[in-house]
Amino acid sequence: MKDIDYGFVRLKLMDIMQEQNISINKLACRAEMQRTQLKAYMKNEVQRVDLAILARLCYVLDCDITDLLEYQKE
Repeated sequence: MKDIDYGFVRLKLMDIMQEQNISINKLACRAEMQRTQLKAYMKNEVQRVDLAILARLCYVLDCDITDLLEYQKE
């Protein structure tokens, strides 16, 4: 397999949380997530994204998936 850099997908969760002034505790509670799991999403340390979690985050934050995810070429 060739060594190709495909770029990466970044979660903009922390940016949205700051814009909406919502705390980790409040978002974790409303999105029914563990704080440790939410922190992993905030730090972009998630290897496999759970679509149900993304749906809950979009619902709670009242945003679209395109607001939450960003593709960056490298």
